[in-house]
Amino acid sequence: MTETAKLGWVIAYVPDVPAAIEFYESAFGLARNFVAEDASFGELNTGPTKLAFATEQLGESNFDAGFQRPSADRPFNIEIALVFEDVEAAFKRALEHGASALAEPKRKPWGQVVAYVRDPFGTLVELASPTD
Repeated sequence: MTETAKLGWVIAYVPDVPAAIEFYESAFGLARNFVAEDASFGELNTGPTKLAFATEQLGESNFDAGFQRPSADRPFNIEIALVFEDVEAAFKRALEHGASALAEPKRKPWGQVVAYVRDPFGTLVELASPTD
C-alpha cells in the first residue's frame, strides 16, 4: 500500500521575512509562531498546515538555477487561500495594510464568496468564505 501524503506547510520566498510576517499578522490577523534569529525564515500559526516565509537568498541557495520571482504582470499558478466569515471586511483590511486588489469579493455559483489580492511581495492571496 502506498502512503498518502498530507500537506505540511507552504513556504513563500520573500525579500524580507520579518516584513512578510508583520504584514500577514496585521492584514489577516494571523499569529506568528517564530522568526529565526537571522531572519531567514519565519512561520505563522495557520492550523495544522503552516504558512511560512523564507528569504529569497535561501530560495536561490536551494536550486542551482535559483527560483522564479513573482511577476507584476500576472499571478503565478499558485495561491495562498485564507478563509474568513466576512470576505468583504477581510478584503478591505488587506488593502488598508498594503495588499493590492486583483478581484473584488464576488459570490461564486456554488455560494462561496471569493476575492483576490496580491501581498506586498507579489504573492497571490485568495480570501474566501468557508465551504462547509
